[in-house]
Amino acid sequence: MATLFVDADACPVKAEALRVGLRHGAKVVMVSNGGIRPSAYPGAEVVVVPEGADIADKWIAERVQPGDVTVTSDLPLAARVIEAGGAVVKPNGEGLTARNIGPALAARDLAADLRAADPFRQGGGRAFSNADRSRFLDALDRVLRAR
Repeated sequence: MATLFVDADACPVKAEALRVGLRHGAKVVMVSNGGIRPSAYPGAEVVVVPEGADIADKWIAERVQPGDVTVTSDLPLAARVIEAGGAVVKPNGEGLTARNIGPALAARDLAADLRAADPFRQGGGRAFSNADRSRFLDALDRVLRAR
């Protein structure tokens, strides 16, 4: 049985991930540094890690096994999950794999360099939409069905 790890601190699809994970019989683990309330859903484990930079990411990366699935937007965490044999689905439904994680990390680093070079650069992309939520539900369902 696969474990579904949710990097829950800023995840806009926690309830959806839980619902899909439980429907597929996955163990669902919500990992946060305290920014979420414990879930009322049966079958979900809520792990609250100490506050600090990337502590939740480290917790997940140290426990993910081949066949597990992680919901995260954090690209360094995604790279570690993929390296460990897990699958990654971003909240917008995009899947990250060994084939596309390298370019994604490079684009992230380039964007950080551009922001550092221009202190007046504002914004962080488009808002999360209902279409993103729908793509996420479909993508997570497909990934868990394949496990």
